[in-house]
Amino acid sequence: MLNQRSILALVSSISCFRALNPSLSVAGKTRQSCYTSTEKNFSFNNKYCISTIIQTRGMHEKARCAIYPLKGQADPVKRFTVPNDKVEWSVEWTDYSPLEFTAPFVLTAVWADPPLDKKDFSPSWNSLDEKVNRKSHEGDYKIQDGRPLNPHGRTGLSGRGILGRWGPNHAADPVVTRWQRDGAGSQILNTDSGLPVLEFVCIERGDGGGWAIPGGMVDPGEKVATALKREFMEEAMDSTQASSEENAENSALVDKFFSEGTEVYKGYVDDPRNTDNSWMETVVMSFHDSTGDSVGKLKLKAGDDAKNLKWMAIDDTLTLYASHKAFVKKVAELLKAHW
Repeated sequence: MLNQRSILALVSSISCFRALNPSLSVAGKTRQSCYTSTEKNFSFNNKYCISTIIQTRGMHEKARCAIYPLKGQADPVKRFTVPNDKVEWSVEWTDYSPLEFTAPFVLTAVWADPPLDKKDFSPSWNSLDEKVNRKSHEGDYKIQDGRPLNPHGRTGLSGRGILGRWGPNHAADPVVTRWQRDGAGSQILNTDSGLPVLEFVCIERGDGGGWAIPGGMVDPGEKVATALKREFMEEAMDSTQASSEENAENSALVDKFFSEGTEVYKGYVDDPRNTDNSWMETVVMSFHDSTGDSVGKLKLKAGDDAKNLKWMAIDDTLTLYASHKAFVKKVAELLKAHW
């Protein structure tokens, strides 16, 4: 018999499957839009961009959501519908005609690549291009007509969308955890599995993308370890608004806590911002405090592009941004915690 969690997961799976196979219906009903951002340039106005489906290295789904997550356009940016059997580039599809789209603000941003036809711009694909890392964690990607191809297949949109780099756009995501405890300080065990319950530091994205791991982009020439600390301090400790004295104290605490971590994932991210020629990749690190003493010293506060922060209990009902649910599940498995 299906329990409530199984039913919720099944409904979510069916909903995302319908988004990618629009000719199908479930009881004749359709899903309505839910997220609209109040932030510049970015919005989540399609429920299929945020689901409870576990997705990492398999067929991407959120990268094919019907409406591209961009705010400020007079007309929504709609993807060319890509059914499951046409995702792979190896499948011939002569009728494939995706919209070419790169957001105007990307074309003028100092942190972004210029257009491919710009004079003197000759990127070195699949390599470290000066300070810009154009290597993929998943091996060499293909180049077609001078453009990198998304290693996970068609997305229904060409160009860069709102991503800065052609090819891989590298991020780093720290999963900071502790055991959930009762008032007496004892670990709380889940009544069904009998396993201890984990909590992780979770931020609510200011762009309307929902709850997520407090990570972000790796700057050109920056080491992943440095990016992990910087992004955590910016989004979970509000370092951009803190005083130099506060930042110095917080940095020392984070340096100590982040000195030992375990890599749980490195590769492609099923992200709604992805396109045929530009996509997200990340390195996910687990940082666990078994006693709760170290994280208890961290002065947590939502900052930068995060609008809320909380310790969130980990289980299979989580609904998180992009592939973050899959990353958190890997941490739970690593620590032999409830899921």
